Amino acid sequence: MRAGGGAARGALALALLRRCLLLGPLGLRPAGGQDGDGCGHTLLTPHSGTLSSKNYPGTYPNHTACRWQLQAPPGTSLLLAFGDVDLEPSERCARSSLLLTDTQASTAYGPYCRNAVPATPLLVTNSSAVTVLFNSTSHRSGRGLLLSYATSQHPDLVSCLARGTHYTQEYVSVYCPAGCKDIDGDIWGNPSQGYRDTSVLCKAAVHAGVIADELGGQVTLSREKGITLYESAFANGLHSKRGSLSEKRLIFHRACGDALEVAAFNASSWWHEVDALGQDRAWAAERAALGTAGRSWAAEPGSKAAWLELDLGTRRNVTGIITKGSSEQYDYYVTSYQVSSSRDGKNWRPYRGRGGQEDKVFEGNADSHGEVSNAFIPPIVARYVRVTPQSWHQRVALKVALVGCQLARVRAPRPYVPSVPKDVPVPTSRPASRTPIPGIALDPEKAGSTLLVMLLIGGFVLFCSSLLLLAFLCRRKRKPAAELNCGITKGYPKLEPSQVCSLQSLPPPDSLLASFPTAAAPGDLSQTHSPEYAEPDLLPVSPSTQAGPSTFKPLPDEGYALPLVVSHYDVPGTYHEYAEPLPPEPEYATPFSEPEPAGTRWSPCGITGLPGSPPARYDAPAPRPGELPAGCAAPRGERTAGAGGDVPSPEGPGCQLRDCPLSHVYHEAL
Repeated sequence: MRAGGGAARGALALALLRRCLLLGPLGLRPAGGQDGDGCGHTLLTPHSGTLSSKNYPGTYPNHTACRWQLQAPPGTSLLLAFGDVDLEPSERCARSSLLLTDTQASTAYGPYCRNAVPATPLLVTNSSAVTVLFNSTSHRSGRGLLLSYATSQHPDLVSCLARGTHYTQEYVSVYCPAGCKDIDGDIWGNPSQGYRDTSVLCKAAVHAGVIADELGGQVTLSREKGITLYESAFANGLHSKRGSLSEKRLIFHRACGDALEVAAFNASSWWHEVDALGQDRAWAAERAALGTAGRSWAAEPGSKAAWLELDLGTRRNVTGIITKGSSEQYDYYVTSYQVSSSRDGKNWRPYRGRGGQEDKVFEGNADSHGEVSNAFIPPIVARYVRVTPQSWHQRVALKVALVGCQLARVRAPRPYVPSVPKDVPVPTSRPASRTPIPGIALDPEKAGSTLLVMLLIGGFVLFCSSLLLLAFLCRRKRKPAAELNCGITKGYPKLEPSQVCSLQSLPPPDSLLASFPTAAAPGDLSQTHSPEYAEPDLLPVSPSTQAGPSTFKPLPDEGYALPLVVSHYDVPGTYHEYAEPLPPEPEYATPFSEPEPAGTRWSPCGITGLPGSPPARYDAPAPRPGELPAGCAAPRGERTAGAGGDVPSPEGPGCQLRDCPLSHVYHEAL
């Protein structure tokens, strides 16, 4: 045991000594670099970067070491995202280890290996300078390490290995570091269809042209419903795979990615082809549009420094370019090219990208029929764009389309100078200028006056509409004045205004028919008659009885006119209405005639009844003055003075009025 422990301690001491001997001289090297034989893919920028061990994701070699010096801008601190730490386990990570040191705060993080992994995938430091140390001794397995970093301004930093399946929310916004393009990972799909959710997120963002690999940046995407098949494409130096159905797909959002219309094409030269039949076929510059069917533009054979120029008509914000070869019939295409731009068509500026010192060369097509996209980050602001082929297959032939949007202009408003009459002295102090507002510049005073005029016009229109509607309703409610004369309606003679129109002035006519009197209501209601109901007639039980008001319409010769009732919504009680008199037909049914049984006696008035039963009595109209009910005979020599002269008195032994069936019969209430 002692021998084994001594051997382990000796190996650890040897590893530390090797590390010191290897890394000691590197302390004089500038910050932001790397050194050692164990360094793999590395891209370090001031704001973000990615580093890995040698052969990652394969097994890292034995007895190697590497040191990376990370430096952030002053005033910021560093965030480190651990993508993968797969170092062979050992006691205290003696064989292979990852150690992070903060030189400013004299703080160390680690050592880390397979049996001592970081506690969190994101390490937040308080320093702008961090040293990353990696060393290995003899080992058998392990992929090595993958680490990304960014400044504290991007707390949503993710690793280059993050996939779309790692998220569940519909909208995702993360910060991808620089250098994820060459990290091993698959992507399925293309910018137009979207990407399979199992794709590596940051690598797919580079393929879609959302960010540049040498810069990194913020990525915004949405997780939508997947599709059946994802087509492959080549864009921004990356090949995507052809994928099958997935539950979700990744759609990257670009603020400026519309197809731009080209006003004119121009070229250094074009090819005039003569086919086998002797026909001339021109490969002119106008055939360079991407949507053109058939052959494309082709430069004249043997020409040097051929170029194709696109005129957009006005300055545009160009964010990308799409290229294509001649066609499937002709196997001509450009494999690489450079881009330059101009605002006037005379002075040309080559595209170098952000921070580039050399003209950038874009990767072109690999066949004559596929489309290849490349993004301009930062975008080009120009009217003229020129494509200069650098390498090609068989012949320079090309179809091109540009992607971008209109240029957002910021128009600074002119300083407001008030108009002053000539006789008034101009003040020496200049008016304060307004702060320019991005976007379309509007004069606040003109905008306020325009809004006031619009409000006044709208209010006037609303007022006129209300008046017209009120007039229409009043006209519909009220008839013309010519038709309203004392309540006369169509079909009746027009009478002069008189007191006949008043109900109180109408004399109560005698009624020809008797009505049933109602039970007397408590209290004196003689002075409080409701105008809604007509007063009942009084039964003239004797010739001397005075006739009361009637509910039936008086005769026309009595001066009565029919009141006007337009609708049932008129105020009740204004005018009395009278009922039409009953027709002269018989009002009562004739009794059935039946055989008279023995013992039947006749009543004095000539109406038969059953034995022992009182005589039947029927309601009938009251007798006219001077007449007796049928069946009643007046006794000889007895006459009664009535209103119309001497009339036989109903009193007498022959017939009593109470026994007469023609008088009304009243029953006492139960």
